[in-house]
Amino acid sequence: TCAEMAAVPLGFNIDAPRWDQSTFVGRLKHFFNITDPRTVLVPEEELDRAKALVEGCRAGLMPPGSSQEQLIYAKKLYDSAFHPDSGEKMNLIGRMSFQVPGGMALTGCMLQFYRTVPAVVFWQWVNQSFNAIVNYTNRNAASPISLRQIGVAYITATGTALATAVGLNLYTKRAPPLLARWVPFAAVAAANCVNIPMMRQQEIISGVTVTDRDNNELGHSRRAAAKGIAQVVVSRITMAAPGMIILPIIMERLEKFPFMQRIRVLHGPLQVLLCGGFLLFMVPAACALFPQRCSLALADLELELRDSIMAKHGDKVPYVYFNKGL
Repeated sequence: TCAEMAAVPLGFNIDAPRWDQSTFVGRLKHFFNITDPRTVLVPEEELDRAKALVEGCRAGLMPPGSSQEQLIYAKKLYDSAFHPDSGEKMNLIGRMSFQVPGGMALTGCMLQFYRTVPAVVFWQWVNQSFNAIVNYTNRNAASPISLRQIGVAYITATGTALATAVGLNLYTKRAPPLLARWVPFAAVAAANCVNIPMMRQQEIISGVTVTDRDNNELGHSRRAAAKGIAQVVVSRITMAAPGMIILPIIMERLEKFPFMQRIRVLHGPLQVLLCGGFLLFMVPAACALFPQRCSLALADLELELRDSIMAKHGDKVPYVYFNKGL
């Protein structure tokens, strides 16, 4: 009850970022915190308690004896498991904190089983199914998407990945072996360029909500949606690039050693582990490339939205802000 609750310490704002979000290093620290794969193991009840604590804190109340460290940890769990727009609990597979364990298994398998067409088809399909869940989970929740749109996005992205992978696989049969190892990355990059815009097409059709600096809603912008989605595509390709480009070079060299030829059965697990090492750093680094709260100059907005903002606020709103999604 409210009578048993204590007041939140003066000046403490649970939603204020702990690190400066206008700098890459500040965003990197923030995303290292919320993409921490250990949070995947936190039980559901503890996540629900963290949400209750964060919501209580927003209302200015918290359980007596709660320390600032407990509140900060509760916010870390909240950010890792609940959607920033809707506050709903995200499914486990779609959370950014699951990107390291999920991504390392899939990337390792795509890099290991690239030689035969059936293996390429299977692993690219599994990877696109995983991506579809991640993209749907991390969309801008203010823009609903129909089941039909989800289906079309999934089929188109999977088709693109398979066409790229199988086409290049056949094309590189006579090419140097290393080129064949880079085919999975080409397929993943091509699919990301299709999967993310398709899964978030409603934002491009209807626009995303844009606000002023103080979070007052100003309208909906399709140009803002396009900018946010383009940044997410670049981030996702960057996330996959080092592991999928550098690791094949490492494996190409390692596999020439006699001891590696004796332990072929361990090549797959080794690639999965090495992918994990890359992703541990690349997931937060790629998320941190662009500010989560994206901005767009008033001059770059659609004419009618720009005119309506100018009519209401004059030149007091030089920039509009929106959540770009992840």
